[in-house]
Amino acid sequence: MKKYLFLLVPALLAACGQTVDPVPDPDPDPTPVEPVVVVTPTFAKGADISWASEMEHDGKTFKKADGTTADLLDVLKECGINAIRLRVWVDPYAGWSGQADMLALAKRVHAAGLSLMVDFHYSDFFADPTRQVVPSAWQADKDDLDKMCSHVAAHTTEVLQALKDADIAPAWIQIGNETRNGMLWPAGQLWTSSGDIPDGRKHFARLYNAGYDAAKALFPDALVMPHLNNAYEDNAWWLKQVKEAGGKFDAMALSHYPQAESGMTSAQYNAEAIKQIKALYSSYKLPVFISEVGVMPSKSDAASVLQSFMTEVKKLDGVKGVFYWEPEVYGSWKPAVYSKPEELTRLTGTKQNAWGAYNQGAFNNDGSASAIMNVFND
Repeated sequence: MKKYLFLLVPALLAACGQTVDPVPDPDPDPTPVEPVVVVTPTFAKGADISWASEMEHDGKTFKKADGTTADLLDVLKECGINAIRLRVWVDPYAGWSGQADMLALAKRVHAAGLSLMVDFHYSDFFADPTRQVVPSAWQADKDDLDKMCSHVAAHTTEVLQALKDADIAPAWIQIGNETRNGMLWPAGQLWTSSGDIPDGRKHFARLYNAGYDAAKALFPDALVMPHLNNAYEDNAWWLKQVKEAGGKFDAMALSHYPQAESGMTSAQYNAEAIKQIKALYSSYKLPVFISEVGVMPSKSDAASVLQSFMTEVKKLDGVKGVFYWEPEVYGSWKPAVYSKPEELTRLTGTKQNAWGAYNQGAFNNDGSASAIMNVFND
C-alpha cells in the first residue's frame, strides 16, 4: 500500500495546481562505459571487409579456429588482424557500402578496438583503372571541374563528420580508388587512347585535394593518401607528376594481386613489387600501405606466395601495413548486384553480363579462416 500512496500524492498535488518535483528514479545511475581507445599499430595487418554486412544479411556466418560461431571481427582478431579497411560509395545499389552501411561497420570495428582505413571511391560502384564513373547524383556536373570539386569536398566532409560524431577517428583515409588514370572521368581523367589530356594532372590534383583538404580539416592526424593499382610497376613517376601539379600526400596506397596477373610468375611479381616499393619510398620518404592484396586459394601455393610477400615487405622501412581484400568471402557467395546485368551496366557505364563470385577469398566453406590468414598471425 505504501508504494501506491507514494505514487498517488504527487498526482493529487499536481491536480490541485501545485508544482511537483519529478519523482526521482529509484534505480541508481548505470555504470559509466569507458570509451574505446584504439591505438594505431606500428604495422597494420589489415583486411578490407566491406562486403561483411551484405554477407551477414544473406545468412553467412563465421567461425573461430575451435569451430565456435563468432562475430567476423573476433575471427579476424584471432588471425592477427589489427586494422580494417572499409570502402564508401555515394549512392550504391541497395545501400551496400554506402555511408550508412560503412558507418555501421565502422562502429563495430571501433568497438572491437581495431584501427580503421576509409576508402573513398567517389562513385556508386567500384572505381578502378578501367572505370571512374561519376556518381548518378553528380552526373549533371561531370564536365564542371569547380562543381565536381565541391561535390568531392561535401561528400568527404559528410561521411567523415558522421564518423567524428560517433567518436571514431580513422587512422588512414584514401582519396580515390586505384586512380592511376585519375578519377571522376572526364573531369579528373589523366589520359585517353589519344594521349595525355592537357592539364589533366592539374585537374586531378584539384579534385584529389578537395578530398584531402576536407579529410584533414576533420582528422588532421590521419594519413591521407591516393591509391594506385599494380605495386609491381614504377609508381614514382605518377607521384612525381601529381605532386608537381599540386597534389598533397601523407602516404601512398598500392594494390598487389600476384596470382591474378599474367606475364610473370607469382614470385617474379612479388620481387618486382618489393623493388618498386623500395624505390618509391627511397625517392619520397612517404609511408607506403599495401591497401589491397589477394591470392587465389584454388592454387596450392597461395599461402606461401602471400607469406613470401609479407616477409619481404615487412623488412622495408617505409611499408606500414598490408590489407587483405575481402578475405571473408566463401562458398561462392557474391553480392546481389552481380546477378543483375542491367544494374551492373548502369553502375559501370558499359554493357555488362552477370559477374561471377570473387575468387580470392581466404575463408573456408564453413566460415572459418583458411591457412592463408595464418600469414597475418605472427
